[in-house]
Amino acid sequence: MPDKRQMKSTARLYAVQALFQMEASGQSVDAVIVEFLDHRFGAHYEEGDMAEGDVKHFRKLMEQVVDQQAKIDQMTDRALVAKWPIARIDPTLRALFRAAGAEMIATSTPPKVVITEFVDVARAFFPEGDEPKFANAVMDHMAREAKPEAF
Repeated sequence: MPDKRQMKSTARLYAVQALFQMEASGQSVDAVIVEFLDHRFGAHYEEGDMAEGDVKHFRKLMEQVVDQQAKIDQMTDRALVAKWPIARIDPTLRALFRAAGAEMIATSTPPKVVITEFVDVARAFFPEGDEPKFANAVMDHMAREAKPEAF
């Protein structure tokens, strides 16, 4: 059985995947949550088993992104250079920034933990690129806005 920290990390990864899927497919948050709970969280397949994740944390991130998307996107836009608004960012990074932003504004998780965790998610999606460094810089700016008292 995975530990709580590992399960939260998995929930973050699944949230980024689910947000990407929502944007790409136009599915509702409820439909995507059900699909992930049925077919990802601890699912067993011939090719291998899917990791267990913290369902409560996953749901909270997904719901907060939907409820706070305008606020999160504005926070992200302010962290980006003027020539690169959030609409021009890679959809995987956009999903990552939304999930991280939701965790920054809706949980008591320390910003440095949120940044570290989502930089690890960025590394999973972009193992060879500069995207993890870029994500780190953007999320640092977002965290300073979301929780200035933590810095």
